[in-house]
Amino acid sequence: MPKPLMHLAQFLVHGPTYHSLAMWRHPKTAAAGFDWSRPELYQHIARVCERGKFDMVFFADLNYVSDTFTGSLAPALRNATQAPEHDPIPLLSFMAAATTHIGLGATYSVSHQHPFHAARLWATLDHLTRGRAGWNVVTTLNHNQSANYGEEMRPTDERYDRAHEFMEVCRKLWASWDEGAVVMDRAGGVFADPEKVHRIEHEGRFFRSRGPLNVVRSAYGGPAILQAGTSGKGRDFAARYADAVFAIQPYLAGARELYEDIKRGVVAAGRRPQDCKLLFGVQPIVGASRAEAAERQAEHNELVPLEGGLAILSGHLDFDLATLPLDTIMAHRTEPKLQRMQTRYRSMTGELLTLRQVALNHGQSVGLPQMVGTPADIADQLEAYFDAVGGDGFMISPIHSPGAIEEFVDLVVPELQRRGRFRRDYAGTTQRDHLLQDT
Repeated sequence: MPKPLMHLAQFLVHGPTYHSLAMWRHPKTAAAGFDWSRPELYQHIARVCERGKFDMVFFADLNYVSDTFTGSLAPALRNATQAPEHDPIPLLSFMAAATTHIGLGATYSVSHQHPFHAARLWATLDHLTRGRAGWNVVTTLNHNQSANYGEEMRPTDERYDRAHEFMEVCRKLWASWDEGAVVMDRAGGVFADPEKVHRIEHEGRFFRSRGPLNVVRSAYGGPAILQAGTSGKGRDFAARYADAVFAIQPYLAGARELYEDIKRGVVAAGRRPQDCKLLFGVQPIVGASRAEAAERQAEHNELVPLEGGLAILSGHLDFDLATLPLDTIMAHRTEPKLQRMQTRYRSMTGELLTLRQVALNHGQSVGLPQMVGTPADIADQLEAYFDAVGGDGFMISPIHSPGAIEEFVDLVVPELQRRGRFRRDYAGTTQRDHLLQDT
């Protein structure tokens, strides 16, 4: 009986650092001479990942420069802790023009937008990419983001209640043009049948929208919906809407619990377990030998300053970690804001980590486990994680760019294919096709 196939996504940021704060300083990034702000780099990455038969390339995105650590912008700017970040949405069409199959996903927050704008934007991208667009639906992460829009940050429950209604309005708008509404009767002088285009007349707790959308119905069913929240509210949202969930969980028992809980929620929402894939983040470091891979890991990790790790972790927690001693055990802290990222507070074997350890890990990989070794070693580690957790695949995060992505595609992907753990070709052409391809 064939083993289940893994799904692979490539993690990106439209900025100088992704998960790794060492990326912009890494000698291989510098030697490549690529400018992170130029679109040609991302077209190149998309082509490489399509050659590797990845499900998607995916952009994270934040709309702020954090001052959470020490109350100053300086640590974030000094260490490029996800600052700057340019808007990734314009890149999706640019990358679609250079590829034919690979999915193209990006984060787009619903916290400071109206559903009509989002529905129009993502319906247009669904058309332009021929069904390859994926929208990572998120709510505000940090008070700095809310302040940039002149608002106060809403409580978690309210943010997710608002997000549910946001998606409800988007779905109504996407469905406001019936199938066959566009008739293109040139002889009769009728472009669209008015009987098949409808107002939605939505009036809810958070939004009002009259409709209809002024984008025609997509043949691809609208963008694939992605999600990355693992709180109770986030899991509920994923179970109802998501085609894929991105998760960071270095602790294997925790990863399995999350996997099983999300799948139970998907079934409870009236969907099949396979309709929502979980992709766990990993940071591969590949070498021709184990010794070379270990050297590469040490070189990379030593480039990450403690201040940078504390700054990015503070921003993600929205809590100033300068107020805590570096030797505090993070899992023992009781502050409410420190509860949302418990997945980062343990090692892969379950060891409890200090603030210093968590911050350095966060600066190196935002808590993603580093998988280090030869291509065969990396494949072994991916298989072991996959089989222990139950599936469904991985979000790959590089330590330098370009170069690390190409190494994974050229060295590790063929090893996974040889073992029958990853596709040799695409079975379809859309983002949902790729996510549903399991054998």
